[in-house]
Amino acid sequence: MRPEAILHALSDPVRAAIFTQISGQGCVEACSDVAVVGDKAIPKSSLSHHIKVLREAGLIRCERHGVEMRNHSRCSEVDQRFPGLIAAILGAYALVQA
Repeated sequence: MRPEAILHALSDPVRAAIFTQISGQGCVEACSDVAVVGDKAIPKSSLSHHIKVLREAGLIRCERHGVEMRNHSRCSEVDQRFPGLIAAILGAYALVQA
């Protein structure tokens, strides 16, 4: 888990929205549950890429359950290592969208 990887992963607004969905639900999210951002559907190949970038940055972990991949937020772990980083980035996105 490196800060530059986290910054890169969350530099894309679509990935930031996906991560917000995963971390904001407080529960496990299946890939199919985050396949729509706003009113825009994300193609399966793009979604797979975004999930991979988030996973490699250490922001989420994925578990396979049958044919479904379930995504778990690692916000608490990231916040312990880099206090306030995720909140600052996602807060900046919220200000831009307001």
